[in-house]
Amino acid sequence: MLETGRYRAALMARLEELDTRLHMIESELDCPKTRDFSDMAIEREGDEVLEHLGQSGQEEIARIRAALARIRDGSYGVCVQCDERISTARLEILPETPLCRQCAAQIS
Repeated sequence: MLETGRYRAALMARLEELDTRLHMIESELDCPKTRDFSDMAIEREGDEVLEHLGQSGQEEIARIRAALARIRDGSYGVCVQCDERISTARLEILPETPLCRQCAAQIS
């Protein structure tokens, strides 16, 4: 049986980091914009980068929440595609992963 306590703690810590980061991104995007045309173009490029980072953060949060749900229902550490165990080494690197290495390789 997989000991999920440390994975849960790691996932919760990462969730907190992402929440903080997303709030900072949101605050930055809400800042008043300049009226100078050349500065506006630079700000818009920066906003696009921030929006992309925010979207990536939201996607990671969804994966973390799904992993936490798998911990709660007892299916954490089992590949959602083939029902084989996910290696401990893989979970150490990607604690939110729903897939074993073989299934992940097939998707990539």
